[in-house]
Amino acid sequence: RPIRTEVVRHSPDVVRRAVQTEIRRGGQVFYLHNRVKTIEAVARKLQIQFPDLRIAIGHGQMSEDELELVMTEFVAGDYDLLVCTTIIESGLDIPNCNTIIIEGADKFGLSQLYQLRGRVGRFNRQAYAYLLLNRGVPVSDQARKRLSALRQTNSFGAGFRIALRDLELRGAGNLLGSEQSGHVAGIGFELYCRLLRESVSRLKGDEVSLRPTAAIRLDFLASGEGEENVKPKETLSLGAFLPESYTSEARLRIDGYRKLSRMRTIGEVDEFEEELADRFGKPPPEVVALLEETRIRCLCEEAGFDQLETTNSELFCRHAKRGKNNEKTYHRVLGRIPKLSSKDPLLKLKEISSFLKLILHGNENK
Repeated sequence: RPIRTEVVRHSPDVVRRAVQTEIRRGGQVFYLHNRVKTIEAVARKLQIQFPDLRIAIGHGQMSEDELELVMTEFVAGDYDLLVCTTIIESGLDIPNCNTIIIEGADKFGLSQLYQLRGRVGRFNRQAYAYLLLNRGVPVSDQARKRLSALRQTNSFGAGFRIALRDLELRGAGNLLGSEQSGHVAGIGFELYCRLLRESVSRLKGDEVSLRPTAAIRLDFLASGEGEENVKPKETLSLGAFLPESYTSEARLRIDGYRKLSRMRTIGEVDEFEEELADRFGKPPPEVVALLEETRIRCLCEEAGFDQLETTNSELFCRHAKRGKNNEKTYHRVLGRIPKLSSKDPLLKLKEISSFLKLILHGNENK
């Protein structure tokens, strides 16, 4: 069934009606307050308003064990109402929770509101979403359009229409139109943006951002889901991607790829790996390979390589700076192109990372 969506000004009466309607039919309620500093005060106020309800709090600054316990008990029905932040945006499906109340709904983006609303309505009961607006605070025209679009788009295929409406509201830019002129058109938009980023980084003294962008081509690794079926199987034995079985929502997978593409240090990759494990569990081999491939790219850029490529067991690391004759040169060990000794794809990745770390630490003869 479509989720009934109401856009109303915040008031105790609206909250009371929404909560009591759900509780009377034996259900549970999400109450979204997206400020950790004041979430406990909001929970206390709700407890005073509903003294008979069992109310819990869940947010991202809680420890992993605390949050897991709260969510487990909420799923089990030990609580009637969960006061939470947007941490519920992706997580467990709770069939018995079919009402969500979102404070300050005008502060959220259209896609995020659509995602949050989708946390209810996972069962055959009628679900309700109450988008509360702060009293006495004017709502911008853009926010009003977002809320109107969400309220009106509530049927099969709504996700695609929401995406189109969001694109329309925020604008897609004009990368290839007549407004692109002058030197931008002469060198291409992508190169122009790269040069602009480099100029800004140089002014800021940000050496990490000035590193050359490295292209990674590993013949023993598939860089996307389904690529194993495209390339010859004798050249590939493992994929490097975020599988749907691990991260089911396409939006989260796309966001993960975007984060990985922007990482410049292995420390950032390590933090992202911890985040993935915390949200989705132990990473499968495909995700481990993707993370290790990203670490290799970061190490290449730190070492001054703009390309790393494997052909059979040979490892070609190309220097970003050209040689004496303005030619591209490759890193050699005792005058030879280095070779990998490992056979397993994950061990090969680890071997490449170790090799690059040796170069960076200056412990290798060149």
